[in-house]
Amino acid sequence: MARGRLEARLDRSLQHRYRALRNRRLANHLLRERDALFTFLNCPGLEATNWRAEQAIRPMVVARKVWGGNRTARGAQTQSILVRFLQTCRQQLQPACSLLQNLLCSSQPKVLDLAAPAR
Repeated sequence: MARGRLEARLDRSLQHRYRALRNRRLANHLLRERDALFTFLNCPGLEATNWRAEQAIRPMVVARKVWGGNRTARGAQTQSILVRFLQTCRQQLQPACSLLQNLLCSSQPKVLDLAAPAR
């Protein structure tokens, strides 16, 4: 019941005609991702926040800061993506190396199915 009210409120907000460009962009982005916004409400056991994921990669963040980090912003972004990918694979018991190889060798963009398993 509360889920329906929450989704209806979001839909009303997204139908508003925003004048500011940034607000329009945000509304358009939320509209495109609308089906994924409340996934945690539809999947029992799925948390609403990414707190556990943030805590899982925390040791790598600390190591990066102690070590001195990356020399470029792009290097930091690349490391961040790889760490999150590796941690997700570890949590989902997926073969990270072969998945990464498939992604890198693919001639077309791919989307991996690394969603949380049903409990």
